[in-house]
Amino acid sequence: MANADIAQRKAMAADWFAQAQQRLIDEMERIERDCPGPFSPEAAAPGRFELKDWKRTNHDGAEGGGGRMAILRGRVFEKMGAHTSVVQGTFAPEFAKQIPGAEEDPRFWAAGVSVIAHPWNPTVPTAHMNTRFVVTSKAWFGGGGDLTPVLDRRRNQEDLDSQAFHAAMRGACERHAAPYDKYKAWCDEYFWLKHRNEPRGIGGIFYDYLEGADWDADFAFTRDVGTSFTRAYADIVAANCAQPWSEADREEQLVRRGRYVEYNLLYDRGTIFGLKTGGNVDSILSSMPPTVRWP
Repeated sequence: MANADIAQRKAMAADWFAQAQQRLIDEMERIERDCPGPFSPEAAAPGRFELKDWKRTNHDGAEGGGGRMAILRGRVFEKMGAHTSVVQGTFAPEFAKQIPGAEEDPRFWAAGVSVIAHPWNPTVPTAHMNTRFVVTSKAWFGGGGDLTPVLDRRRNQEDLDSQAFHAAMRGACERHAAPYDKYKAWCDEYFWLKHRNEPRGIGGIFYDYLEGADWDADFAFTRDVGTSFTRAYADIVAANCAQPWSEADREEQLVRRGRYVEYNLLYDRGTIFGLKTGGNVDSILSSMPPTVRWP
């Protein structure tokens, strides 16, 4: 691939991730304003995202890119993060062996957007989305979105919100002839808590190393995943943010959040990638829930 072509593709991808972040910010701030409650006594006024730019420095002192953190603390979302990053540098030798195209040449460039939502209301599910474009001597897309209900009564495939979320992810796949069944199964396997032998949530889709013959088609699919997630999750939050909940529901929510912490620190590729490449620790670990409990 010509250098001019890859430079243009990097620019297009980075620009779209920034746009995706802004669209999600606008949509979730609208929900913060419009939700009628009930709200937790601890909840604040309608929240706004706090934006913070950060810079990354490579181990040799060279400029290594950076990103923009966006953190919301409000009355619907106890904590929500929507972050972008555009970074470049070289992988450490031991890590380069794990990355396609990096073993011979450890240089890399990566951009993406990552979203995690921890609502106050336990009847509103936690959710996660990430899409990224990575360039070594190869270039590929990866990402997906998943739903993590915290109440047992919501943690099944018959739940109407679960059905709506899966339908949205299936639609994104079908519009681009992507293998939904494969990506759904990949998500179920990826977000599996091996040490507990249980799923993190009700799943969604997950894909990685998407390097097809048509880059524009792969990019279009990745954009659709991000857009479909934002639309589907906004609808789910709006439909449930006024549902009443009990102290027992809140307790169950906090315990289930512990599973989320365990997964991210033990298995999550994005967390490992960010920490191994000198990423912004505050941004990487901002996915952690603000309050959590282990029984």
